[in-house]
Amino acid sequence: ITLYTGETIIRVDTSKKEVISDIGRVEPYDELILATGSVPFILPLPGADKCGVTAFRDISDTDKMLEASKKYNKAAVIGGGLLGLEAARGLLNLGMDVSVIHIAPYLMERQLDETAGKMLKKELEKQGMKFLLEKQTEEILGSDRVEGLSFKDGTTLETDLVVMAVGIKPNIQLAKDSGIEVNR
Repeated sequence: ITLYTGETIIRVDTSKKEVISDIGRVEPYDELILATGSVPFILPLPGADKCGVTAFRDISDTDKMLEASKKYNKAAVIGGGLLGLEAARGLLNLGMDVSVIHIAPYLMERQLDETAGKMLKKELEKQGMKFLLEKQTEEILGSDRVEGLSFKDGTTLETDLVVMAVGIKPNIQLAKDSGIEVNR
């Protein structure tokens, strides 16, 4: 194995069995493994492109949350799994009024049973977190910047910041760009 750092593979030529880097390096291969990681899943909601909407995946997302906490008061975190609760806890520590929106009837439903999920909710409520469970977000409201959320049940929530922590998906962009068949 030869490791090249500081380069990004931008194309795979499957007919020639070569990979091409962003600096023009061409390397042949016999077998190729794409280990490109994952990207945050952003719900395809109307308004998801507004200022004040972010994922919670990397340091730039954290920087956006820190900056928002200096200017704004209300945060909504979509996702009541571990990542969403970590984001909510961080925003609460920054002095924001935090509401967690979760589609399931209790928190962390993949890791906890219903009793444990409800116990966790009760404890986090004591710390100041708010929860909207069994809620499905329909739209992110506002003109240029987020001003609120509307839900499928017709209710709304005012917010200055929306953090989406609803999961990840495989980073398949290189494969797609190279014409490699992908499934999900």
